[in-house]
Amino acid sequence: LTGKEALTHFPSLGGPGGPAPGKGHVKQCELLQLSRKQKRLCRREPGLAETLRDAIRLGILECQFQFRSERWNCSLEGRPSLLKRGFKETAFLYAVSSAALTHSLARACSAGRMERCTCDDSPGLENRKAWQWGVCGDNLKYSTKFLKKFLGQKRIGKDLRAKVDIHNTNVGIKAVKNGLKTTCKCHGVSGSCAVRTCWKQLSPFHEIGRLLKLRYDDAVKVFSTSNDAVGHSELAGPHRHGPSARQPALPRPTDLVYVEDSPSFCRPSKYSLGTAGRTCSREGNCDSMCCGRGYNTQSRLVTFSCHCQVQWCCYVECQQCMQEEVVYSCKQ
Repeated sequence: LTGKEALTHFPSLGGPGGPAPGKGHVKQCELLQLSRKQKRLCRREPGLAETLRDAIRLGILECQFQFRSERWNCSLEGRPSLLKRGFKETAFLYAVSSAALTHSLARACSAGRMERCTCDDSPGLENRKAWQWGVCGDNLKYSTKFLKKFLGQKRIGKDLRAKVDIHNTNVGIKAVKNGLKTTCKCHGVSGSCAVRTCWKQLSPFHEIGRLLKLRYDDAVKVFSTSNDAVGHSELAGPHRHGPSARQPALPRPTDLVYVEDSPSFCRPSKYSLGTAGRTCSREGNCDSMCCGRGYNTQSRLVTFSCHCQVQWCCYVECQQCMQEEVVYSCKQ
């Protein structure tokens, strides 16, 4: 969560086997890898530990979904070593983690799982009516404010790597903000829209993950340069074309940035397990994923439900069919 340790699953938190209500959230806070200040904030906010756990899971699953066809598939193996470097993959991890935290906190507020926040403050929408009508908006304003405090971003980092990490964290937060939309619901006799209630709603996290993957594909390599006008150094990217070609271009607030080229991820290393044994698409990504080593072809029979019919009343009856499936996997 701080960007200095690996994101890990916490299966012991929450759920039927989780700590008992009351002081349970304090125990959950102790299980999370947090700084002293973050643990203090966590203990003060019942519901936060559960939300942090949800955010970790959300970020991991989305990262693995977006990179399922890439050489680096966002596996948990090698994550600590990866986070110590300034690769494009590290930039994505910072962005998707902060986006997942922002998204989960806003949703937790609207769902009533956090004590210090509630629905969004859309004009003309009272919280009591929002709960009654089921139109409680996602509280992004509280989420982003709390997250800045939680991550301790008041001071801009002095070294290049710190600036890069903060920049990529903010890219993730901005991606969630850009997905905020207004949703309306009609109230009236026979479905008329005599009264209309509107509230703020976040986009599904898959859309945010897709946007960040596009940012990753177009990530900008940066270096540190002195800015005499503001009196401190700032990030700079490749030189622009045209009249200002002599001046290095500043990365946009929506650009993911990195400082060193990534390894190939083809062979096992401290950053990943490599691509041997990974399944691939022969027409799509086998050549790239298998790094020129070639791939194995294997046929197998798979069972699936077919010829399904709805029976009265009220269940679906299906037959079991079998078909041959060809699987391609990278050679050692």
